[in-house]
Amino acid sequence: MQIDVMAEVGPINFQPGTELEEILQNVRMVLTTRKGSVPMDRAFGIDGDILDLPSGVAQARMSAEIVAAIQQCEPRASVKQVIYAGDAEDGEVRATVRIKINESKLRGGVFL
Repeated sequence: MQIDVMAEVGPINFQPGTELEEILQNVRMVLTTRKGSVPMDRAFGIDGDILDLPSGVAQARMSAEIVAAIQQCEPRASVKQVIYAGDAEDGEVRATVRIKINESKLRGGVFL
């Protein structure tokens, strides 16, 4: 199963109804957290200094950061593709991450 997850801030659900909801929320949290901003886990998130690089370099480095961060923080998902939309000249580029759910790592077995 592959799902697209957008890097956008939303409300936190402390009791997700399904394991899939939990995984998607965790991936969104990784994508929207700046590395160094979490007090007891300074390595959590994405390096925000990348944003000051030229757009091609920034996207390549950001993709590598996203893959590494999701691999580290949410092993039930693996990144298949990072898609960028927006205009770098306007200073707004948004990432959408296509993930695959690693069904072998699920607590409850396979999704139906």
